[in-house]
Amino acid sequence: MDSPNHYLVSADYAKESNEILFNKGKTFYWAKFFLSKHMALQATRLYRFCRYIDDLADETPDKNLAKNALNYIVFELQQGVSNDGVVTDAIALFKDCGIAVEIPIELINGVLADLSPVHIKTEAQLLKYCYQVAGTVGLMMCKVLNVESPSALYHAVDLGIAMQLTNICRDVRADALMARIYLPESILGTMTPNQLVPLDEANRKTVIETVSLLLNRADQYYTSGYAGLCHLPFRSRMSILIAAKLYQRIGAELQREQFKGMTIKVYVPIRLKLLVSVQVCFKAIFDQKFWFYRAKHNAKLHQFIAMLPFCNG
Repeated sequence: MDSPNHYLVSADYAKESNEILFNKGKTFYWAKFFLSKHMALQATRLYRFCRYIDDLADETPDKNLAKNALNYIVFELQQGVSNDGVVTDAIALFKDCGIAVEIPIELINGVLADLSPVHIKTEAQLLKYCYQVAGTVGLMMCKVLNVESPSALYHAVDLGIAMQLTNICRDVRADALMARIYLPESILGTMTPNQLVPLDEANRKTVIETVSLLLNRADQYYTSGYAGLCHLPFRSRMSILIAAKLYQRIGAELQREQFKGMTIKVYVPIRLKLLVSVQVCFKAIFDQKFWFYRAKHNAKLHQFIAMLPFCNG
């Protein structure tokens, strides 16, 4: 039971946060219904903060203003006080859940990098970025769900990285339109955003091969992420598993459609979400790894990010 000293979330703020989740995070909104009421509220508050940071970078027309706003939020997090309602709620959430301030600051550092033209050079650089903008979210979700095991944190980072790799593969065209190329030059070769929109046949083949390789890499991180789910409370475990499987399904759809995502948004329709959710629940019941920790974290997955907080060095 919550301590009476814990921050009380207003009904209006909770409603607004839920609406933002519904409109901008449909996969997570779907999975939220497998959480307890309290955990769902905590996760929704965390999502709102992360989305707020992301939207500051993407929707502020003046990038210098966005950079100043994000740097000021870093200062507020360090000071533990803010006049901004979203940041104030996040500070309270972090205190209640024991989330070290360095984790959301790493998230903001990753988002700050998006304010300049993005051209990822190496896979190591890509994985560091994925850690910053998504692995950190996995770490914070562990704390929100009252999970403390160090090995659980390693696997949570991997699940976040996997989901971000899926995002990157899905959004190649949209990112290129914003002068962002996340596909590593070491794999893709030298290419400009203008060469990605539109694609000629030769470049299309190269992009398809690069995306396929990164989706295969994402599957390795998904596998590691799933191995750590047994550390979570049962309902939370099922919720995160469903959200991740739905994300992984986006990657499968990209592979099946030979990169149709270059022209239209690839998503999982509601009926397929329901089917995948039922299949995931049924299979999980008979999977020993869902109930017991049967693995040791593969440190090679963190070879490029071992110096970052809560990674397996």
